[in-house]
Amino acid sequence: MATTATPPPPPPPPAPATEAETKQLINYSVEDGLAVIEMDEPPANTYTYEMNLQLDTAILKARMDEGVYVIILRGKGDKFFSAGANFSMLNSVTPEFKYCFCLHANETLLRLEHTPKLTIAALNGHTVGGGLEIALACDIRLARENAGRVGLPEVNYGVLPGTGGTQRLARVLGKSKAIELMITGELYSFETAKDLGIVNKILPNKTFWDEVVLYAKQFCPPNKPSMAVGHIKRAVQSGVEVPLETGLAIERELQSLLFKSQDAKEGIAAFVEKRMATFKGK
Repeated sequence: MATTATPPPPPPPPAPATEAETKQLINYSVEDGLAVIEMDEPPANTYTYEMNLQLDTAILKARMDEGVYVIILRGKGDKFFSAGANFSMLNSVTPEFKYCFCLHANETLLRLEHTPKLTIAALNGHTVGGGLEIALACDIRLARENAGRVGLPEVNYGVLPGTGGTQRLARVLGKSKAIELMITGELYSFETAKDLGIVNKILPNKTFWDEVVLYAKQFCPPNKPSMAVGHIKRAVQSGVEVPLETGLAIERELQSLLFKSQDAKEGIAAFVEKRMATFKGK
């Protein structure tokens, strides 16, 4: 006699979200073609796994929004861009979780680095440890005058800069200088960081944010062809990591796509007609 199998018990209901999982740690807004991603975890905008998830989501949102041409990252307040990873969180988890946390953070910053839109880190305050690693994943770094220090002090805690710092700082400064900065763990003023080549520009303290927005808007239509800006970024970010012949092939492929764009037709026509081009980002 056939017997009817006992159906499996229903799955348990999902656990209620914790306060950390529901708290808004990343603020996201879009205006005039600029996506602003703001880290919001006072007092130092340190990041946790939960913030990383929200940051990843914001980066994807900006990448897929056809109305966004430039992405700006900043910290909440005027004292910290970010002091990096939250040490209280790291102290309470297993080594395996720490490893996975670093892996996910690396994936997030790679996504930011390879997004085909210009990314700007607006360094409104101290930018140290993982905060500098986030900034290094951006294309341009603008710092507020006399407002903070930068550095990778992880050696003082017995670890290394584990979310891309060892690789990106060496690509910015060269191997020898990057090693020196990381093994000493010293912090430097924004002004010294500019002299070293870590920071691109120092902007006035009182008008910092207005100057950041003004700087970013120059790369948006109608001022600049945003597709060409994005493709220049992609050619550099992808091409610098491969042999020259492969980099040249990437460059040619991206150029062929640009030749088909409306903005390329407008730019070439404007040059021939001796007028200012009006770009549309298409």
